[in-house]
Amino acid sequence: MLARQEEGLRLHHLVWRLGPGWRVCSSAVLGGGIGPRAWILNAQVPGGYPRLDPDRHLAEIAAAEELGGPGAGLMTAADVTAHTVACDEGVTATVTSGLGVRGWAADPAGGTDGPLPPGTVNIVVTVPVALSDAALVNAVATATEAKVQALVDAGLDCSGTPTDAVCVAAPDPGAQTGEPFAGPRSRWGSRLARAVHRAVLDGALRQA
Repeated sequence: MLARQEEGLRLHHLVWRLGPGWRVCSSAVLGGGIGPRAWILNAQVPGGYPRLDPDRHLAEIAAAEELGGPGAGLMTAADVTAHTVACDEGVTATVTSGLGVRGWAADPAGGTDGPLPPGTVNIVVTVPVALSDAALVNAVATATEAKVQALVDAGLDCSGTPTDAVCVAAPDPGAQTGEPFAGPRSRWGSRLARAVHRAVLDGALRQA
């Protein structure tokens, strides 16, 4: 965890320096999708975030930390110093929880094409084994399912916030195929689900 000054505010950010040989599947505003990533950044920004270029802002923070190569960047208005971590047999989940604006995913309200203000439950998961493309996508789905289960278990009537994001990092399989499954009943998916559930539940209970 690192700190920076922006417009008179002391803000924090989390950095994962993965190095070469890692792939990330994510919904990150910077470096989202599936591909090689050398780092992950989860940066706190002020509530009422005014900028319309969050990807450029995250790139500026990454450059200040001398993070080279491709990476994935998330942002949140949550207190990054209150992040929660849970591990399960080699899988580690780190969560920042901002639950001030929450609701259910299926809502009659119309959507918007523009960027939404950061609040967010941001989930970053590291898995110690290589995953196939399909398993990486499956892992993001499993993490999301575990997040919703944790929020309900915390007594919150919601599936998340409008701006939740997930990153799953795993070693690059190279010429191999990688683990084919990461659903909640697979070996690695079940570990991922338990780690995410505990980390999200811990963060949610602090705000319930």
